Amino acid sequence: MDFYLLRSFQEVARRGSITAAARSLGVSQPSLTLAMQRLERELGTTLLHRGRSGVALTETGLALARDVDDILAMVARTEQRIRGLEEEETGRFVVGCHESLGAYFLPAFMQSFLVEAPGIELTLWNGSSAGVRDAVVAREVHFGVVVNPSPHPDLVLVRMFEDAVDFFTAESPARTLSVAYDRIRRGPLVHAKRVTESQALIIQLEGEGVVAERELSCGDFELVKTLVLEGIGIGILPRRVAAYGAGEGLVRLHPDLPHFDDAIHLVYRGDLHKTRGAMRLKDALVAHGKALRSAPRSSTGRKPGPVSSR
Repeated sequence: MDFYLLRSFQEVARRGSITAAARSLGVSQPSLTLAMQRLERELGTTLLHRGRSGVALTETGLALARDVDDILAMVARTEQRIRGLEEEETGRFVVGCHESLGAYFLPAFMQSFLVEAPGIELTLWNGSSAGVRDAVVAREVHFGVVVNPSPHPDLVLVRMFEDAVDFFTAESPARTLSVAYDRIRRGPLVHAKRVTESQALIIQLEGEGVVAERELSCGDFELVKTLVLEGIGIGILPRRVAAYGAGEGLVRLHPDLPHFDDAIHLVYRGDLHKTRGAMRLKDALVAHGKALRSAPRSSTGRKPGPVSSR
């Protein structure tokens, strides 16, 4: 039996749609449809009921779906042994993280790791921290660098370093808290709308009567940073994101403004196949992350409390 056909069927069964499965597999819908027809011919049965809303498994399709994960997992383990992954620093792994976090975390790590471990191939996966965590749970990502991850029974969480979401300006810092409040009121207040910490800080200030006359919401921290560097208003950013690559371009508006402390963890499944290559990569990521603890990071200011991962 062709294992490519089994892997294709596995994805169709998971997605409930040939179109969605084709997109996930990176193939065209017609080619995946032909692959499913070929598998049905080889097995002499109809595996899928096709309809306008997607596909449904027949009785024989359900039977195959129950076994295909075990079959392919066994094949994957065999391939690993053949490639010597148990004994050598080799393997292919996916590392996931948020784009802004990866922008300061990954360059120095990749520069050294790719030289020190030439037998290990890495693929980078970008998304929100919550998305990275979920991708690790789903086995789409081997190791995730995640901000404030929520616990999960299948995951191991290793705390590496800290950060904080704060208020930044490209101008000089405010000399007093009241001046900082006035500058926030004048705005524009630039922030990433989908980030929980940013919204919580805005709500807290509103509760203290500090409401920006103008807000400028963005999709991500990188755009917030770029706009504030150009002198457009006050930005809400993680301190490490504000610091990397900006030199002295951004400064904290005032140390007594509220901020949110973040904890950055390495996240991986507890049942991760602990090959020599996997452990080499895990140890290198943790060592690099813990080395960032020594980087200067001000901890003064009011702390509203922890929030969920962004």
